[in-house]
Amino acid sequence: MINAAGRDIPASIPGYHTVKPYRGPFATQPDGRMAGKKLAAFAPGRQKVLASLEEAIEASGLKDGMTISFHHSLRNGDYVINMMVEAIARRGIKGLTLAPSSFLDNNDKIIPFIEQGVITAVETSGARGKLGKYLTMQTPGKPTIIRSHGGRARAIEAGELHIDVAFIAAPACDRYGNINGVQGPAACGSMGYAMVDAAYADTVVAITDNLVEGMLAPVSIPMTQVDYIVQVDCIGDPKGIASGSLRYTSNPRELLIADMAARVMEYSGYFKSGFGMQLGAGAASAAAGRFLREKMIKQNIKADFAIGGILAPFVELLEEGLVKNMFDVQDFDIRAIESLRDNPSHHEMSCSFYANPHNRGSIANQLDFVILAATEVDVNFNVNVITDSNGVIMGASGGHSDASAGANCTIVVAPLLRGRLPMVIDNVQTIVTPGDSVDVIVTERGVAVNPKRADLLENLKHAGLPLMSIHDLKKIGYEMGGAPAPIKLSDEIVGVVEYRDGTVIDVIRRPVL
Repeated sequence: MINAAGRDIPASIPGYHTVKPYRGPFATQPDGRMAGKKLAAFAPGRQKVLASLEEAIEASGLKDGMTISFHHSLRNGDYVINMMVEAIARRGIKGLTLAPSSFLDNNDKIIPFIEQGVITAVETSGARGKLGKYLTMQTPGKPTIIRSHGGRARAIEAGELHIDVAFIAAPACDRYGNINGVQGPAACGSMGYAMVDAAYADTVVAITDNLVEGMLAPVSIPMTQVDYIVQVDCIGDPKGIASGSLRYTSNPRELLIADMAARVMEYSGYFKSGFGMQLGAGAASAAAGRFLREKMIKQNIKADFAIGGILAPFVELLEEGLVKNMFDVQDFDIRAIESLRDNPSHHEMSCSFYANPHNRGSIANQLDFVILAATEVDVNFNVNVITDSNGVIMGASGGHSDASAGANCTIVVAPLLRGRLPMVIDNVQTIVTPGDSVDVIVTERGVAVNPKRADLLENLKHAGLPLMSIHDLKKIGYEMGGAPAPIKLSDEIVGVVEYRDGTVIDVIRRPVL
């Protein structure tokens, strides 16, 4: 069947539950009730602190076929995912579904445990490196389910992703299970992803290298949600947080794109005191904050709030009073972690608060602007951030489709060419964010406005930007780099890309490399 994004989706997919085709950004409404975790009781005098990972696995009741989860807030500095999977394998448990909020390059080490059958299914936001290639070329048994951050929170709360045991890397934890992410040698900042896991998992195990005596404060995840605690030597290296796709750029092309993106914001019609924004973590989108700052100061315009993964340049906007409040689901550097710890206007939020489309209203719905990066964009404004030009999984859905759906003005920034490959093409390899929720494409050669946003196009005519149609952008790219050759694909589906509402927006078929 052809879904509303124009993709041919099978009526059934082996290893995947009932296929519900994507119908449009807000066309699918929820029914039923929220899921919940098991009831529990904990008598005075009992101890939650256990002696070893093995003892915690035993106490959690983890068995073959269950689902386990982790958060990725320590990013490439995280030690806990690999540590726990190794410990679970030593106990001979198999057939698990691994459902972390995302993977990074340091998780390549779990590949042998997929090969051994310890892990037989994966549900996540994305994967990179050797693991991404492995999940593309050698599926663990079921197709990998890709969800946005808001979509994962929705799936957990709806019971579609039921977590049996959540293992939470806890930078600070007291003996009764109160957790925060802003204290300790491996402070990661916001615990926004883990908050949802802790609230809904049947069993929660905190893994910490900073066991605090007395009551911990502040509390991000309360003791009422935590069953067991294990102290280890080290849960991770905070130096690994500022890695992966995060970069601070001095590249002239990226700065040019950032400058033009900021001008789109300035002339969009939404650049007024009290606006709300999310700036992505990609180099150009992060750099756009610098240019925006100059415009805010010059025109005495202040934002009501900023959200998202937080970087040092955004913290500076908060400290200068250009942003009133900052809401934080993930931190991307030490400066942001310190700000969350010290600045009362810098607030922690859960991923459901951030972007769950099926609650009573997420903060993403209140955005005026979001600037996001892209791997590929097509002439229908669809965006790919999950697969490479060769069809291999190499990125993450993140909050891309969430913020795009909520914002009044979604700006996608990308170079027109990467190497010799055009980035504006006829059809993206994989749709993560539908063109219906993308308003402007900014490249170094030109700016294209979605024809559905005639109001925006009219406003931007006064911005001095190189406006052109998306087809003209594609043409320039093809003249410079040539038309990309189509990828040869097998019929085997190795990944299912869910839209944030749980419908299927696209599938990933195994490329023939």
